[in-house]
Amino acid sequence: MYLNRHLGATAGVFICAVNVQAAQTSAQSFNIPVQPLASALDILAKQGNLQLLYADDLVRGKRSPALIGRYLPHEAVGKLLAGSGLDYAQAADGAVSVKPAEGPATLKKVTVTGQYDPDEDPTSYTARKSSSATKSDTPILETPVNIQVVPKAVLDDQQIIQMTQALRNVSGVATSIGSGGLSDDIFLRGFRTSTQFRNGFRIDSGFSSIGTRQMANVERIEVIKGPASVMYGRMEPGGMVNIVTKLPLATPYYALQQQFGSYDLYRTTADATGPLTSDDTLLYRFNASFESSGSFRELVDNERTFLAPVLTWNIGPRTQATLEMEYRHDNLNYDNMTWPYIDGHFIKKSRSSNLMERAPSKVDETLVGLNWSHEFNDDWKLAQRFVVDLRDTDQVWVSAASADLLQGNLLQRTYYRIPGQNDTYYTTMDLTGHIDTWGLKHTLLIGGDFYRTDQKNHPYMAELAPIDIYHPVHDSRLTSPLVTGWEPNDNSADYFGAYAQDQIKLPYGIHVMGGFRYQYVKQWDNRAVQDLISDDAVTPRVGVLWQPQNWISLYGNYVENFGNSNMGAQTATGKPLPPESAQQWETGAKFEFFEGRLSATLAYYDITKQNVVTRDPNDPSGLFSVAAGEVRSQGPEVDIRGEILPGWNVIATYANFDTRVTKDNNGLQGLRLYAVPRNMGSLWSTYDFQDGPLEGLKVGGGVAARDGSTDGSDNGYQTASYATADLLAAYTFKVGKSKLTAQFNVNNLLDKTYFTDAYLGGAATTRSIGTPRSFLGSVKLEF
Repeated sequence: MYLNRHLGATAGVFICAVNVQAAQTSAQSFNIPVQPLASALDILAKQGNLQLLYADDLVRGKRSPALIGRYLPHEAVGKLLAGSGLDYAQAADGAVSVKPAEGPATLKKVTVTGQYDPDEDPTSYTARKSSSATKSDTPILETPVNIQVVPKAVLDDQQIIQMTQALRNVSGVATSIGSGGLSDDIFLRGFRTSTQFRNGFRIDSGFSSIGTRQMANVERIEVIKGPASVMYGRMEPGGMVNIVTKLPLATPYYALQQQFGSYDLYRTTADATGPLTSDDTLLYRFNASFESSGSFRELVDNERTFLAPVLTWNIGPRTQATLEMEYRHDNLNYDNMTWPYIDGHFIKKSRSSNLMERAPSKVDETLVGLNWSHEFNDDWKLAQRFVVDLRDTDQVWVSAASADLLQGNLLQRTYYRIPGQNDTYYTTMDLTGHIDTWGLKHTLLIGGDFYRTDQKNHPYMAELAPIDIYHPVHDSRLTSPLVTGWEPNDNSADYFGAYAQDQIKLPYGIHVMGGFRYQYVKQWDNRAVQDLISDDAVTPRVGVLWQPQNWISLYGNYVENFGNSNMGAQTATGKPLPPESAQQWETGAKFEFFEGRLSATLAYYDITKQNVVTRDPNDPSGLFSVAAGEVRSQGPEVDIRGEILPGWNVIATYANFDTRVTKDNNGLQGLRLYAVPRNMGSLWSTYDFQDGPLEGLKVGGGVAARDGSTDGSDNGYQTASYATADLLAAYTFKVGKSKLTAQFNVNNLLDKTYFTDAYLGGAATTRSIGTPRSFLGSVKLEF
């Protein structure tokens, strides 16, 4: 029975009682999001079977931090009260009462004594826990894997609209302008990947123009460095990017933001959440955005609509189900950024000049997910997820048709239209348990997953009127009939995986993690079932971490990876090539300073990828391939993030990439990988005035720099090194019970002309052109 009642009309004391006689003495799992303190205490009383007493006036107007993890109920109360100026007392019968803290009380988090948990503060630049690497709720300082989190506070301060913008806050991650700016093009530890994850669900762009990740419902971004296929299946060995989305809250919260910026950018976002029932059994959240934007490039503009409703059903104290959906409709324009390279140099033209024509593309995507979990007791939990993602595209590309010019400096151009469909079905089930054996504490994970992908497209092509590269006059006429461009695709693939993992706490601060995955993949063309290709592999992961003090950890790991299938390669024997594989050795150190407000990670990794497709040396025709290529990436990384002094946040990153082709039959041996710089780093810092006449004002800025990169060939070309600077100013003030924030960001303050990468091909050369100086303002109302 759950009992609410007010004692005393003036005192306003509130009692939450749940079976008073059954005070809990063992640790329990809690998952309470950020919300008003009163409602957070109510939820804790329910979940913790705890008698909790507090005065309404004492907690009114205060917000709680998030509470995620296993605690004794009274310890959980202390976590929720952190930074509120309140304390608690526990009676002999187990009841807990909230009271003012002894001595001067303040709401500023910098005055909190004892161990500080940044996860509890929505303004923090650090995170202390992540479930992406291990699929368990493990502190980052106890995980022998390099994990970096870009939290909501950073996304807000930098006004992140595109995911790749956020990844500059993580070392070892290089980004580019993929598919004419219409995909998230990411290089993790030197390896280019077209795969990203949403709450662990794989989304593969295939380097196509499917649109970048919508950010309206993103809570944080977690980057797992190094091979992650043990937990998530086939992928590139450099790592994974996992988007964590917003969940419903038990307390009503509403936010409306209007952004406006350079090149006719207008973006409106809305966020609404709260309970649908008086007992918080049903919770909802709804995020939406509408964006209309031009570009510094000619003939390029986009319009995007995004809706993301979520409904959570708290079936019981230990059982929960969540139904979620995402829908997006994008009207996009492809721009491959052609910049001819003639007689050993790029032609002179402006950054805005577009030698192609308008190329409108449309994307409609609907994602529906159902997740549920049940805790059998304090130690064992079963969770399942099911996701369906249906994506329809109608892509238009316009690109150069030849590396050579026609007479009169005319560039031949080709028009492509590619209607297609990509449907993905996914389910996973995980059983997590905590057991003790001979004094050792184990966190066990046993799980399995299944992916099904169906992909269809029918490409058409035609010749487009040529254009003078020195005196361009746009002409969008097709000069040939529209015909089938290449063989239409109708492919399917099934991915089956089973995995197990054990995390063991030993004496003297030693943590050991071991796990493996069995993966089976089959791929086929639906028009010719006999062309079935199947691969399977067992990949292990081992990690050891030593935590001699609670603020430092030393770790090392060895991981194997299961990579691409090499399905498209043609061999002399007609047999399919083995899939790519990889191994990583990594060692590093993790630190927490200032009671956890500042964290740092130093790491050195060495990744070798085998079975890379290369030319068959026994085939004089050059038509056939073998899986004899090898690529290596190694180097140090540094990540520092958090609060140095009250109100002063900083992010600093540095990575040195030594990426080389170590085996190859195409003459590439010894060359660096495409688009990967040798060195890159970033520095971002903000200061939030804590009191005085400037209270509510936040200022900040940063610098990002990187070396030049090659196009992966032996032509000797390399892009120029560059650095860009950004600025931030924001002011927050109260409007009644609401909060209003006005913010202004400047990106590329010095208007630096830069190119992240280039691929040389004569007149058909393309360059990824950096955005000139741009401004982004916003007004955000929260209530």
